[in-house]
Amino acid sequence: MTRFGGHMDKSGTAGKLKKRTKTFLLAVFSILLFLLVFNSSVLIGSIGFSPDYTIRIILKHFFGAGDISDIPDSAATIILNVRMPRVILSAMVGAALSLAGAAMQGLLKNPLADGSTLGISSGGALGAVISIVLGINIPLFPQAGLAIMSILASFLSLMFILALTYKIDYNLSNHTIILTGVIFSMLAGSITSLLVSLSGNNLRQVVFWSMGSFSGKGWSHVALMLPFFLAGSLPLTFLSRELNAFSLGEEQAGFIGVDIKKVKFAILILVSVLVGASVAVGGTIGFVGLVIPHITRFITGPDHRKLLPFSVLFGSSFLMAADLLSRTVLSPAEIPIGVVTSLVGGILFIYIFYSKMNVRR
Repeated sequence: MTRFGGHMDKSGTAGKLKKRTKTFLLAVFSILLFLLVFNSSVLIGSIGFSPDYTIRIILKHFFGAGDISDIPDSAATIILNVRMPRVILSAMVGAALSLAGAAMQGLLKNPLADGSTLGISSGGALGAVISIVLGINIPLFPQAGLAIMSILASFLSLMFILALTYKIDYNLSNHTIILTGVIFSMLAGSITSLLVSLSGNNLRQVVFWSMGSFSGKGWSHVALMLPFFLAGSLPLTFLSRELNAFSLGEEQAGFIGVDIKKVKFAILILVSVLVGASVAVGGTIGFVGLVIPHITRFITGPDHRKLLPFSVLFGSSFLMAADLLSRTVLSPAEIPIGVVTSLVGGILFIYIFYSKMNVRR
């Protein structure tokens, strides 16, 4: 019995070590992938630059180290003030949408759930379109009116959906939340379409924004997105254990000490922050929050302690790569990034769905 127990202890220790090694290697791979895509996105464009430019410029401007006297001023300006803020913004939006999608799928136990399932994206898009059509601006803060209207509309949409769901179902069941979100999305989408058709001179701007774009985004947009990204992502990653409990079912989660209503409400609020801010700065970008969590779950497994942080890394890498494609494939013309993500994400999702159906058979 002692030998058998000792053998079991050694096997368990070896298994844990193997899992930790796998997680470590995956973390190294995902970080290297992120850095590779980030550097490529900054350097590649209508004008290409040397691979070492990004690192040298970052070291000089942010840490005061190194020498960039041999780098042309025009190249430093393009990298620092045009491409870098755009790439950083796309990374944050990709991370936010992927994290929100992973959390929603875990909370609702629905593989088709993401931030847009609740109607938050539709509400944010409606607020942004209202801002564009009515020309709402805030003095001294260019384009801040659109961002604030989008975030405000996202919050109001969530409050409306939760209030309506609460009136229908006191327990706030997942099926009722999804159904209410779908109905609200249809309503908000129809109002948005009406405003687009009546927008007149702003039609092209509204349509291009509604398909998603990071064109013309600068450090001001990064500064706008960053606090909302941190406020939504950090608390959400700390709720990974609660999301694991929800995967067992709401009743089981309640039995092991999870405050179901409180945690569910907190997750919904955090998701609305991430999705609303993303819609505000990047427009409507689909499939990121749906596909990336699926791919990440296939690699890491269903444990949200791994799923959430790796969704952040893979989501940011994916959207940076998608943005790079959107501005280089038909250069100097630019494809809306929502078109790229829908095309790539749609193909990937069909493949994932088809593979799962074959496995079940």
